[in-house]
Amino acid sequence: MRKFLVILDNTTECLNAMRFAALRAAHTGGGVVILAVIPPEEFNHWIGVANIMREEARERFEEHFKIFSKLMQEEEGITPELEIREGKPETEIVDFIQDNPDIGVLVLGAGTGKDGPGPLVTHFLRNSGTMPIPITIVPGAMSKQALFSVA
Repeated sequence: MRKFLVILDNTTECLNAMRFAALRAAHTGGGVVILAVIPPEEFNHWIGVANIMREEARERFEEHFKIFSKLMQEEEGITPELEIREGKPETEIVDFIQDNPDIGVLVLGAGTGKDGPGPLVTHFLRNSGTMPIPITIVPGAMSKQALFSVA
């Protein structure tokens, strides 16, 4: 089964990417994998504090996943999988794709702020020619109705 990989982070545009991935998976008989990456720079403290911060980040991702999972199940009949990794997001995403041959598409949400589409979108657009799978960029400002019409 082909799976859509979506990145769970602290951005608002990831909601559109989640919706799009769930819709595409439902329409194509695929699945959704949600990947959350805890960056290493969040833990430049003493070991005890770092461990607490790491666990808090993991708990936040798990709570967000529960919300997205419930929405995907109720609205699209899709039960997503969650994977949490630690490291540099760009590296962890590529490694995850290489480790999981059932991942068929990387779905990213593009930010709408003055800083551009976001670091992940910028990175993967620059390196799209070397990616082993297609990348879908979902505009953060796209309405729910527009997502339904194109997915």
